[in-house]
Amino acid sequence: MSKISICMISFFFLLVFSLLNFFFSLKFLLLDYKLIVEWEVLSLNSSPLTMSILLDWMSLMFMSFVLFISSMVIFYSNEYMSGDGNINRFILLVLMFVFSMMLLIISPNLISILLGWDGLGLVSYCLVIYYQNPKSYNAGMITALMNRVGDVALLIAISWMLNFGSWNYIYYIEIMKHDSYMQLISVLVMIAAMTSSAQIPFSSWLPAAMAAPTPVSALVHSSTLVTAGVYLLIRFSGALGEFMKMYLLVIGVLTMFMAGLGANFEFDLKKIIALSTLSQLGLMMSVLGMGGISLAFFHLLTHAMFKALLFMCAGSIIHNLSDMQDIRFMGNLMVHMPLTCIMMNISNLALCGMPFLAGFYSKDLMLESMSMSGVNSLIYFLFYFSTGLTVSYSFRLCYYSITGDFNFYSLHSLSDSGWIMLSSMMIMVIFVIFIGSSLGWLIFPTPVFICLPIKMKILVLLVSVMGAWLGYEVSKFYFSWFSKSVFFYNYSFFMGHMWFLPNISTFFVNYYPLIMSYKLFKSFDQGWNEYFGGQGLGLALKSGSSAFQFFQDNNIKFFLVLMVLWLVILFLLFLV
Repeated sequence: MSKISICMISFFFLLVFSLLNFFFSLKFLLLDYKLIVEWEVLSLNSSPLTMSILLDWMSLMFMSFVLFISSMVIFYSNEYMSGDGNINRFILLVLMFVFSMMLLIISPNLISILLGWDGLGLVSYCLVIYYQNPKSYNAGMITALMNRVGDVALLIAISWMLNFGSWNYIYYIEIMKHDSYMQLISVLVMIAAMTSSAQIPFSSWLPAAMAAPTPVSALVHSSTLVTAGVYLLIRFSGALGEFMKMYLLVIGVLTMFMAGLGANFEFDLKKIIALSTLSQLGLMMSVLGMGGISLAFFHLLTHAMFKALLFMCAGSIIHNLSDMQDIRFMGNLMVHMPLTCIMMNISNLALCGMPFLAGFYSKDLMLESMSMSGVNSLIYFLFYFSTGLTVSYSFRLCYYSITGDFNFYSLHSLSDSGWIMLSSMMIMVIFVIFIGSSLGWLIFPTPVFICLPIKMKILVLLVSVMGAWLGYEVSKFYFSWFSKSVFFYNYSFFMGHMWFLPNISTFFVNYYPLIMSYKLFKSFDQGWNEYFGGQGLGLALKSGSSAFQFFQDNNIKFFLVLMVLWLVILFLLFLV
């Protein structure tokens, strides 16, 4: 099978299944219909092992979005990965990734959720280390190990659910909420969701996973691995107690704030977009903590669209600049790559919540519902401040890359990418413009109208304008001898390094266990254990066998000596 055909076949099938799922989701939504399919795999001593599938409008709609973005990403990869000799292997890995996500979406059963979850973890490791170098290996390892924490939490939840007699959690949501004995399952699922969606203190793997090829980043950061945690919590939302919701709100807002700060100090194009994903995940988690399940799902879908497009535009720029990702070397790209810059600007404005783009409908609704809720002043301030930071790093990225002077070291001619990458991006941009209002009409049966005082109503707009101005000011810190950021280097290092979370989750966690294990290894494995264990036993056997060998080699001499000794002993006994 040729390189083009596997891409095109995958693209075609994923697109067809995406459209089918979307139409089915509309049908299910109109009829308010749910379908649970159970298949008994085997029954042993009247204990049935069943495979369950839950189909409702939410799972079908999310599946259609995942399949649509996957189809566009695979079509885009046809050109982006054209220089790769193993493109077939790459496409198959992406398809395995999508299949694992499908399994997770349609499962009302913790066992099949774990299968999908582990599939996502394993395949994400394979994709992150796709470019085989030490940086990619380290990034893959931290990604896999962080997600293993969530796997362990799910495994404990599975064992604890034996108390129910079934792993179909969907039937026991209400019991979990009111039974204190069973609330442990909700806590464990929340921990698993926090690891997958990279909330504090599990945030460090998300920017590290940028070592993967850009099409993979577009898929991972829009609709698959990082959104799995949010989707799982949406499914478990009925089982979360008040304390857990409050905890989720605080963690979500802190993650949002930390990621927004970090992105304003970052110079790697892909890492800025990754930190913006982290910020939006914090937003979704905090809205879930306030009880806005439909709102979180709405933002999950709109965010998937514009974030996939943003990564595609970033990939197009990186592809044209000979795999260079530092925004300090970019500039004036609007002249060289006008179409890519237009689409990048549209997706950036959608991320900022620009009126009438996809992000506006969900984000504005979230912020206004936050104004209606009874949260305290600190949470309220951090929420709005983090929104301002989102606009700030988006505009900073535009000022660095799209306007100004061209700072790249090469003089080769730049132009927009080939028609394959551009056409996939153009299809996505149509959805980024129209999907927000369309989903708003579909998901909410009646139009949501929030009545607020004029000052609170324009607060979102005011914060966005202030953020855009801040982004312009921050972009003046040029990379030069007179850079302003040098004057407060310690602060910028702390904020730009995600509050030292990468260090805490690697060196801090590993250092003392590694020192202790080294000492144990030297004193036990290479010490007493060697003496009394395998090596000591081996030496004893070796010396014994060499002694026997010596006896065998000299058997006539020994026979005569032993005979003489025997005669001497007999003689002595006779004398006594």
